[in-house]
Amino acid sequence: MTCEIVEHASAKVNLNLRVLPARADGFHDIESIFQTISLADTLVVRTVEGTGRCSVICPAMVLPEANTLTRAYDAFCTVTGGQCGSVSVELTKRIPAGGGLGGGSSDAAALIRALEKLNGVSLTDAQLDSIAAAVGSDVFFFVHCDKENGGCAVVSGRGERVKEICKRRDLYFALIFPGVHSSTKEAYALVDKQFAEEKKSGQCMYDYPAIETLETVYNLPVGKWNFVNTFTRSLSVLYPEIGRAVLELRNEGAAFCDMSGSGSTVYGVFASREEAENAVKSLGARGMNCVLAI
Repeated sequence: MTCEIVEHASAKVNLNLRVLPARADGFHDIESIFQTISLADTLVVRTVEGTGRCSVICPAMVLPEANTLTRAYDAFCTVTGGQCGSVSVELTKRIPAGGGLGGGSSDAAALIRALEKLNGVSLTDAQLDSIAAAVGSDVFFFVHCDKENGGCAVVSGRGERVKEICKRRDLYFALIFPGVHSSTKEAYALVDKQFAEEKKSGQCMYDYPAIETLETVYNLPVGKWNFVNTFTRSLSVLYPEIGRAVLELRNEGAAFCDMSGSGSTVYGVFASREEAENAVKSLGARGMNCVLAI
């Protein structure tokens, strides 16, 4: 008998994203707030005959044979100590790939939730962390914080330190997809170059809020946020469309705007849903690819 589970995979935005210089192991520590938003992918996970196989169908894009979903499935089988029943995954993408919104990581976490239900198990935090470490740094947040009512957390380390905080319900986001793709590898290479220049000059390019203050800043009126994304300036030089998107959102009255993650999605935060909706309509009328999210 075929069993079927439907899971939704929420996107996230980064409110503040401080990237620290590379560690000895090549990873970069970060200091950020991750918040889930209403933009989401949908996964339909079905049991199929056989064991040890995860197949993925995604009409919107061609996925490589090895992807975040297959890696999550393999890691789930490993931590549960045996060969799992095979599954097929039908993935409906709404979160743009390579947009800095954590779509692939959220999809992986959603699959893990489905596999728990299909196999009648409840993974421990240690098991979830083991899976996240095998799949990707953003997965730590999604396996611990992507609850049905959304999630928000101060995230640090390489992404494995997740401190849940109370999610605000008064933030309305207009997202612009500038139409350029920035790979994570490219973004970190630009930041490493920036660090080298800062070391040579003896001056830091940004004045970041201290990690201990991130939750306090988050709860201030949005117009008083002093959040910074390390990636934004260097990527805006390479891709002027990103800088233009930030300027467009400011001109529409966003109380705060920046790029999410390593790009290239740019978001503006508005005080009301009406203001955010009006901004999306105005930007859309001028040919910009944008959506409302809460």
